[in-house]
Amino acid sequence: MTTILDKKALDVTGEALQGALVDLLDLSLQGKQAHWNLTGPLFRELHLQLDKMVKLARGHADTLAERAAALGVSPDGRAKTIAANSPLPDIGPGKISDQKVIDDVTDMLEKASARMRQRVADTDDTDLITQDLLITATQDLEQQAWFFRSHRIS
Repeated sequence: MTTILDKKALDVTGEALQGALVDLLDLSLQGKQAHWNLTGPLFRELHLQLDKMVKLARGHADTLAERAAALGVSPDGRAKTIAANSPLPDIGPGKISDQKVIDDVTDMLEKASARMRQRVADTDDTDLITQDLLITATQDLEQQAWFFRSHRIS
């Protein structure tokens, strides 16, 4: 497949897109895990917020995977790939209290946001279109982290 990016730019951009895809898909899966196992007085509000976060993560994952494909990079969103490559903390099995969900999801979002910011920097000289998509995803992840952080009991 022909692409407008040179090999070095394509390698950097492809790596950024694949890493973002893994993080976003992991966020969406763990968000659903928290959604299904959430307990506590903030159940309804967090249940709905988790759905919003999952929808955002899945939407950005799809956009970034399609960008990779458009550049000739084959995106890999298999569960095996996500499990082997995601550095995000694991929310764990079983019931989970609302305050633990707040702490765990905030931590995951902040770590994913920091990794996305690095990808934004990495693509500054390789592909501004991909960088723009990464910036938008980062903005949404940081907003979600703020929403979850705002529920913390001081």
